[in-house]
Amino acid sequence: MKEVNNQNQLNMTYLYYKTSTWSSDPTKIDEKTKTQWEHLSNKSNWRITQLPNGYYQTEVTYPDKPDQWTDVTRRETLEGAESAIDGSIDHFNKKLEATKGPKVVKTFEE
Repeated sequence: MKEVNNQNQLNMTYLYYKTSTWSSDPTKIDEKTKTQWEHLSNKSNWRITQLPNGYYQTEVTYPDKPDQWTDVTRRETLEGAESAIDGSIDHFNKKLEATKGPKVVKTFEE
């Protein structure tokens, strides 16, 4: 049985929890959360490392800890790891877009 590093599990769970918490009104997100989402939607705050077992690990910094890298996911290929980062960036960009409130997608004239 493989030993699990509980600290890594806590970091990944924390990222999911912090970025999945949502109020009923997305325009009422506090500034700290919004700043974090903006930070996480910037690809320059992400990196990929190769682990001794050959897997690739995605890592990110946080606004309050810019010199500390936190592991997020592991993938078998470099392309898979970059795709995971791109998916996360897309996720945070959508959250930021939702904070702007509803947008008009179609209007009608009489």
